[in-house]
Amino acid sequence: MKLKLSDGQGASVCVETETGHIYDLHLNGVAPLHRAPWLDEPQVQTDETIPLVERRLQGDFFCAPFGKSDLVDVPIHGMTANSEWDVLERSEDAARLVLRAEVMGARIEKDIALRGGALVQTHRIMGGAGGLPVAHHPMVRMADGGAISYSAKKVAVTPDAPLEPDRNWLRYPVQSTDFKSFPGTHGDVDLTRYPIRSGHEDFVTLIEAEDAAFGWTAVARKAERDLIVIIKDPAVLPVTMLWFSNGGRDYAPWNGRHTGVLGIEDGCAAGAAGHRAALRENAISAYDVPTALALHKERTHHIHHAIYAIPLAEPDARVAHVFKRDGQLVADLGTGLEIALGQAPNWPSLF
Repeated sequence: MKLKLSDGQGASVCVETETGHIYDLHLNGVAPLHRAPWLDEPQVQTDETIPLVERRLQGDFFCAPFGKSDLVDVPIHGMTANSEWDVLERSEDAARLVLRAEVMGARIEKDIALRGGALVQTHRIMGGAGGLPVAHHPMVRMADGGAISYSAKKVAVTPDAPLEPDRNWLRYPVQSTDFKSFPGTHGDVDLTRYPIRSGHEDFVTLIEAEDAAFGWTAVARKAERDLIVIIKDPAVLPVTMLWFSNGGRDYAPWNGRHTGVLGIEDGCAAGAAGHRAALRENAISAYDVPTALALHKERTHHIHHAIYAIPLAEPDARVAHVFKRDGQLVADLGTGLEIALGQAPNWPSLF
């Protein structure tokens, strides 16, 4: 079922209740989220050998557990991205849904709303037992690349091995604090630019600096002339995992045509290392951050996330800082220009 929300002022979004995927987002005249090229192909949509999350790949979805689990028998990115959500209540611009399946014994609810020029989400994970790595999975596509800016990070870390052997431009495994000269297979790579190369799949995990009020990633798309800003609560989601998908997968349904896509995956996870690795010491937890949520029958986890998008005349802008002022979220371009993104979410843990 397609659930469509609108704020009556031009902002709108759809939720596919069969998978929980959020898509067809429009904010301030900008359509910020990616749509896979095979969504209208019957031969892909009926191929059950392909996980549902990949057949319906678009927009943003919540992963629980994140990635492939080697502990529980679920599809990649979990039932939250591959199975039914029921609508509990809704208004014109907001909805509350609940995942029909349990995740490691936990009930998961999704709140989604169009508020103050942003798409605002909160996931509640209630009860359960064990350790659960989680992440959001918004994807942005750039027709002609763009600039990427980040809140302060400790370090960038690649996994033990690339996603696709021999189709990578980053080195694996490697760690660096220099994002503009990150070690690559053919020289240094600038992680603040997209694309980094053509015909590749790469993955890197950025670890948030300590004591940040909130974390953010900003993408200034060159051809589209817009600015997309994604914010998170770093106390709950201490890492931002970047998926550089630019034609490096030659098999179905990708077939070399999934290009210009950047996944901005804010999470609590051990990068691409997997579920089991997230529950023990790993390359990410070595930087004193958790890599899984500890579920308990009397505990509720709140995961906050928001997406902003506005037109931007400057095609090569970089965001120096994102901050709250007078209830608004503001992007400082570092050139004396400040841009109001929209209303800051009323999240006490963030602001």
